[in-house]
Amino acid sequence: MAHIGTRLFTWLKGSKIGTDRFGNMYFEERGRVKGRRRKRWVLFNGIVEASKVPPEWHGWLHYTHDKPLPETKKYEWQKEHTPNLTGTTGRYLPKGHVLKGGKRAANMADYEPWQPQ
Repeated sequence: MAHIGTRLFTWLKGSKIGTDRFGNMYFEERGRVKGRRRKRWVLFNGIVEASKVPPEWHGWLHYTHDKPLPETKKYEWQKEHTPNLTGTTGRYLPKGHVLKGGKRAANMADYEPWQPQ
């Protein structure tokens, strides 16, 4: 849920451009603007997380494209967009991580302390 100020600004000055497949709504400032670009913003559907913006809309939000890119045919080698999983149970944990048991294979580069003779 957006902050009340964002909702009010959107209602007063926003023009809806579109919605992505995740339900996020994209807006652009209405009317003429002198000396600057029109503002662009997104109202997230659910948790506010920047990584939930798909690539088609990312370029539009950052003024790389004048219009959002169309959702094109997906190839079998392309993965579906996934939001940032940091802090969730789906996060990446490498072998030897403390939360994965903390055991890793010995390595040639492991430290061996110097021992005087």
